[in-house]
Amino acid sequence: MWVDLNADAGESFGAWRMGQDEALFPLLTSVNLACGFHAGDPRTMLRAVRLAKSHGVRVGAHPGFPDLVGFGRRDLDASPEEVYADVLYQIGALAAFLRLEGMPLHHVKPHGALYLRMARDPEIARAVAQAVKDYDPELPLVLLGGTAMEEAARAVGARYVREAFPDRAYLSNGQLAPRRMEGALVHDPKRAAERAVQMVVEGKVKALDGGWVEVKAETLCIHGDNPESVAIARAVREALLAAGVEVRPF
Repeated sequence: MWVDLNADAGESFGAWRMGQDEALFPLLTSVNLACGFHAGDPRTMLRAVRLAKSHGVRVGAHPGFPDLVGFGRRDLDASPEEVYADVLYQIGALAAFLRLEGMPLHHVKPHGALYLRMARDPEIARAVAQAVKDYDPELPLVLLGGTAMEEAARAVGARYVREAFPDRAYLSNGQLAPRRMEGALVHDPKRAAERAVQMVVEGKVKALDGGWVEVKAETLCIHGDNPESVAIARAVREALLAAGVEVRPF
């Protein structure tokens, strides 16, 4: 049994700093790097790519809505055509830095409001999946299983990898709980670690609104903007290894 451990990272912008990439990357097997739309800038992207390379961490693109002020967490009224073009643009931006460092693009994982929109909007989900497939048919799309995202990936014939979130609460319908809900964010490393093992070993997680949610995950995500991200990643990795789960890239 194995699982990948990823984090959303490279999310600083100019003089504004977000996350603890230097401490977080050694604990991971893959990272999702912001591409300048919701966070990140050219120098941050280059530094993050080089940091990932130094730790042997796989690099994926983390495209989002063009929303620097809202950190990509506001649901914009973008058409499928706009989303398709925006995702291609962001993938291409990160790919330039990876090419410079002789690294392949490992995957694509949408960010924030775009990710959540894909989970419930088949047209937007299909636009993103099509953009990833058109860029490279072998490039995996990281998504939330059992939602419109997975259906869209299958429909267009895109490769995909299912993801779960030890540091985010779920609702009984399988969707992530909105951040405004009490208990939607998990800050306790021990609790996040217990949830991670349960997700991978038992294939389920307790829902915030009661009941259990079935989980199928080849990768687990730690949010880099969580103040406890480093402690959570360390606790999750140690708990998985203790449970006999190999932590490696998908």
